[in-house]
Amino acid sequence: MHNLRAHFPFSFVSVAAGMVGVLAVVYIGLIAMVMSYAALTVEFSQSVKDDEAALAVLEAQYLAGVARIQSIDYHAAGYAAPIAKHFVPASSVTALR
Repeated sequence: MHNLRAHFPFSFVSVAAGMVGVLAVVYIGLIAMVMSYAALTVEFSQSVKDDEAALAVLEAQYLAGVARIQSIDYHAAGYAAPIAKHFVPASSVTALR
C-alpha cells in the first residue's frame, strides 16, 4: 500500500530541460526580430533624411530659377505691355472630338 507512487515514461527534469531549450531558442529569435526592426527603423530614418536633403537641393534650384525669372526686365528685353484686352468666347467645337 505504501508504493502508490506514479511512474511516468519520462523524466520531469528532461521535460524541464527541453522547455528551457525551446524558450532559449524563442528568446534568441525575439531578440533577432527586435534587432532587425531597429536596423530597419534606423535605415528608414536615414533614407528620409537623404530624401529631405535632395528635396532641399531641388527646392533651392527652383527658388533660384524663380528669382532669376522675376528679376528680368522684360521692357529692356523688347517686350511691351498689351494695349487692349479682349474677351474671346470659345466655340462649341473642341479639339477633343
